[in-house]
Amino acid sequence: MAQIYDRVALIGLGLIASSMFWAMKRAGVAGEVTGYARSSETRDVAREIGLCDRVCDSAAEACAGADLVVLCVPVGAMGAVAAEIAGALKPGATVSDVGSVKKAVIEAVAPHIPAGVHFVPAHPLAGTEHSGPRSGFAELFDNRWCLIVPQEGSDRAAVEQLERFWQALGSNTDEMDAEHHDLVLAVTSHAPHLIAYTMVGVADDLRRVTDTEVIKYSAAGFRDFTRIAASDPTMWRDVFLNNRQATLEILGRFTEELFALQRAIRTGDGDHLHAYFTRTRAIRRGIIEAGQDTAAPDFGRATKA
Repeated sequence: MAQIYDRVALIGLGLIASSMFWAMKRAGVAGEVTGYARSSETRDVAREIGLCDRVCDSAAEACAGADLVVLCVPVGAMGAVAAEIAGALKPGATVSDVGSVKKAVIEAVAPHIPAGVHFVPAHPLAGTEHSGPRSGFAELFDNRWCLIVPQEGSDRAAVEQLERFWQALGSNTDEMDAEHHDLVLAVTSHAPHLIAYTMVGVADDLRRVTDTEVIKYSAAGFRDFTRIAASDPTMWRDVFLNNRQATLEILGRFTEELFALQRAIRTGDGDHLHAYFTRTRAIRRGIIEAGQDTAAPDFGRATKA
C-alpha cells in the first residue's frame, strides 16, 4: 500500500498506539513512526520490543517534523499534552487523537493548535481489557469502526487523508459531530462499562457469595462483566468525568428500564419479560450480521490454552 504520511508521531504508547504502530508497519503507510510515553519504564519497554522506529524522551521531540501527531493518552491528559507539543508542530501537520470522548477533548486541545495545523479528532472503536505497550497487535482495528469528528472549517484534504490512514489500518470509517458521538458512545460503551464495574463491585460486596464461588461459576455471565471491568482504570475515570452529561442521560434511561423489569418480576408479568428479551435478542443478531462479532461460543473470543 502507498505511504500516506512521511512521519507519524504517537504520544502515549499503550494498547491503541502500539496496535497503530504494528498496523502501520503491516500496511506500509508511514515512512517513520516516532513515539513518546511519559513513563521512562514504558519508553524502555517500547525500545526493547521495537515499538516505534524511534522512541523519544520528550513529546516535543517526537512531534518535530511529524505530518500526523496522534494523542494516545487518557482523555484527562489531552489538554496538557497539546500545550506541551504546540511549539513543535510543523505547519500543515495534522493533529488527531483516539479518545472515546470528543466534546471535552476538543475543548481541551483545540485552543493549543497553532494556525496552519489541522486538528481532526478521531476515535477507533476497538480495544481489549489489556493495556500497556506490550498489549498491541496489528489486527486490532480490522473491520472495526473509526469515527472521524471534523471541526467546523476543518480542511477536507486533511480529513480525507486521515480517513484513508484509518482505512489502511483495517478500520471502516464514518464521520460524526462531537455531541452525537458522545451520546452514541454513552450507549454503546460508557454506560455498559459503568454497569459492568457496578455488577463486579456488587459481587465483591455480597459476602453471602464467596470469592471462590464467584470465580468458579463465572461462566454463567459474570465472566463477561469482569472482562469489561478489567479495563484501564485511569482511562475510564477520565471518560466518565469528561462525558458526564451523555452518560448520566443514558444511566437515567437505564434506571427507568431496570425499574420496569423489577416491577414485571415482582408482579409476575411474564409477557413483559418475554417481549423485552425478544427485542434485546434481536439487537445481538444485528451485531453479528453487521460483522462486529461472531456467533461462535465465548462471544467469538478464542480461548488461550
